[in-house]
Amino acid sequence: MGKWQMRPASSADVEAVAELRAVVLRADLERLGRYDPRRVRQRLRDGFDADRTRVIEVDGAFAGCVALRPAGDALWLEHFYLAPALQGAGIGSGVLRELLGECDRDGSRVRLNVLRGSAARRLYERHGFTVESEDPVDVFMVRLPSA
Repeated sequence: MGKWQMRPASSADVEAVAELRAVVLRADLERLGRYDPRRVRQRLRDGFDADRTRVIEVDGAFAGCVALRPAGDALWLEHFYLAPALQGAGIGSGVLRELLGECDRDGSRVRLNVLRGSAARRLYERHGFTVESEDPVDVFMVRLPSA
């Protein structure tokens, strides 16, 4: 696997991120009976904040993204998408280690939601997230800062 790095996102990244979101979430959304090809892209466009988003590149090419958004007593980890061909190679874990290390240094609690039945939940659990609540679609998780 190539070398990965993160860079700040720009507004020019929004369409690549929206398309990746549609690809990554499709199977889980279809399983939940909630896939709409226009809506899945538009929800990303509506919530995209380049100032809070980082683009993941592998060997200099777009491979994914992740965002941390302040909200109340925590940071929300959101829009964490990695190209399917690159999943399972340790990149997601590396990205999470880096981001969560920053959050630990700042003493920040981190929250996220993941679709019910998503394989991503195991990744989050391996990195210290625990379930706070669930609804018919989402599992809401939290991770307290490490000492």
